[in-house]
Amino acid sequence: MKLQQIKLNENNDEKVIFSSEHFYPQKASLLLAFGERTFLEKTLPFQKLKTLYPNAQIVICSTSGQISNTQLVENEVVATAIEFEKTKIKVSEIDIVLNSDIQALGKTIKETLMSADLKSILIISEGSFVNGTELINELMIQTKESIPIFGGLAGDEYNFEKTIVGLNQDAAAGKIVAIGFYGEAIHFGFGSDGGWSHFGPEREVTHSEKNVLYKIGDRFALDLYKEYLGKYADQLPASSLYFPLSMKENNNAEPVVRTILSIDEENKSMTFAGNIPQGSSVRLMTGNFDKLIDASYNAAERIYSKQKYEPELALLVSCVGRKIVLGNRIEEEIEVVREVFGEKILICGFYSYGEISPTLKKVACELHNQTMTITTIYES
Repeated sequence: MKLQQIKLNENNDEKVIFSSEHFYPQKASLLLAFGERTFLEKTLPFQKLKTLYPNAQIVICSTSGQISNTQLVENEVVATAIEFEKTKIKVSEIDIVLNSDIQALGKTIKETLMSADLKSILIISEGSFVNGTELINELMIQTKESIPIFGGLAGDEYNFEKTIVGLNQDAAAGKIVAIGFYGEAIHFGFGSDGGWSHFGPEREVTHSEKNVLYKIGDRFALDLYKEYLGKYADQLPASSLYFPLSMKENNNAEPVVRTILSIDEENKSMTFAGNIPQGSSVRLMTGNFDKLIDASYNAAERIYSKQKYEPELALLVSCVGRKIVLGNRIEEEIEVVREVFGEKILICGFYSYGEISPTLKKVACELHNQTMTITTIYES
């Protein structure tokens, strides 16, 4: 596996950040490009990237910030090109604006990607319309929960207006891209951790529909949430990133974190990136700088302690909520990943509206919010 990472400015002029020895751009088979939505709409980088990497499958995704090695990058596209030497890839794309049937997505992915030598699937999904829980549940059904799935939901800085994704074209709304990796030469490592702390009492969800939460106990969800947010209530939904919701489906379930995507003042409801089932229990959470950074270290250490190979590439998908809480300390959560893996690994990634990664208990995947999620890739 050979790698190259570049940055594109507002004029689509490129600057090489890293390049493996004997890397040839025309041999790149996959390119992952991340940039803010407004920047991507202004610069339309696809033609430039196609010129540079003519034979690559090019995936473009909007973000809430790009990751390049140990740096947070803004107002530039970060593009990472991968030349696989022994690994095949296949790609698939659907538009959920044209067809919102999540089962049709699963069927398309099954028909285009599934085969006996499929090793893993990378999902880059729009993050505005999709119900992340339904997305991963359908993927697990189609793959029979036997294939690790990783990736994330696109971001839109702190705007929450729309997100865009593109496959072999400039990014647009409503797209979900899946990339399959094939063969015995490709190896992956997965780690995810949050570091958030609970506060306030645990309460029961008494009225919800999929990822829309209406009532907690005998209170309208939005009213209760605003009461806890205090001075931050007028800044919803962006201010909810300071106080995500922890959700347990039942007493025996592991808690997962959910981020608000939008609010409805008329119905006093909140829409989340994943499902909040009726009967589940929820608690508010708050962030601590050191615990969030430690969680990033722990996610990397979880991979490092089990790895049989020295990984060459790390894809980091972190949450926009972590970015807003950590503020000017944000690069520390990237730096600790480098501390664990050493100087040889190339790091790329983005700040998202939702992270997708396997967990210790789920071979396939889980939808995460407010976590640092790391996937390492090595080709033997």
